[in-house]
Amino acid sequence: MELFNDIGTFLAIGFALAVIIIILKTARIVPQRSNYVVERLGKYHKTLDSGFHILIPFIDKVAYQHTLKEEVIDVAQQDCVTKDNIQVGIDGVLYIQVIDAHKASYGVDNYRNAASQLAQTTMRSVIGQTDLDKTFEERAKINEVVVQALDEAASPWGIKVLRYEISDIALPDSIKDALEQQMRAERERRAAIAKSEGERQAMINVSEGQKQEVINLSEAEKQKQINEAEGRAQEIELIATATAEGLRKIAEAIQTPGGKDAVSLRIAEQYVGEFGKLAKTNNSMIIPAELSNVGGAVAGLAEVLKHSKS
Repeated sequence: MELFNDIGTFLAIGFALAVIIIILKTARIVPQRSNYVVERLGKYHKTLDSGFHILIPFIDKVAYQHTLKEEVIDVAQQDCVTKDNIQVGIDGVLYIQVIDAHKASYGVDNYRNAASQLAQTTMRSVIGQTDLDKTFEERAKINEVVVQALDEAASPWGIKVLRYEISDIALPDSIKDALEQQMRAERERRAAIAKSEGERQAMINVSEGQKQEVINLSEAEKQKQINEAEGRAQEIELIATATAEGLRKIAEAIQTPGGKDAVSLRIAEQYVGEFGKLAKTNNSMIIPAELSNVGGAVAGLAEVLKHSKS
């Protein structure tokens, strides 16, 4: 009896294990953003989306499991030769995504390795058509060209190439030294240009200042001459006005009683006074022929005043 009990226990345990194995082989839970590829008797049967699924034990088998999330693949450094025959090392990062689990399972053996190798060969081709200087200046354009080529080639594999980024460009030491010398020379050239431009601007500023100074001086001299001319004109006008006013008053005085005699006396006084000055300023004595006839001279001047009034 004990023997039969032991056999029953072993059978029960074996049956329980068989049930557990069947359940494990039958029930499948697919996580979110994942696809499972199911084969039935070694042949593709269907693709399981996220959720709970029941399979036929020992007949159906989950052959491939794919994530639909964006994957990041580090592309190993590779040696590339530029168009101007400079060897550089290129490191890159590739971003891909599975969009068809069936193609990703049967289109290529390992789509990650295939995408990485294709990225390396495409990068070598693109770098070979680009000069070294453009390699640094046009990274975005190079990345775009690589992505376009990879996406076309990877389409039968059921994957989408989203982006490719050059993470580093390694240069030989000799090229680094040459580039440093070139950049140093460029900085010195820019410094020399900036210095010459500053000196040129300083000379321009000085000449402009001198020019403005000359203009200001000429304008001041011009204004001075105008002011002096206006002053002389006003002086002449005032003298003429005063002279005319004096003559008018003399003429009015002549018409008054005794005016003519006063004028005659004044003329005689001035005549004698001017003659005296003339005698003092010369070594020789000048005596007019009609000195005794001073009255006749005064009368003649009075006659002239009379005619001037008329």
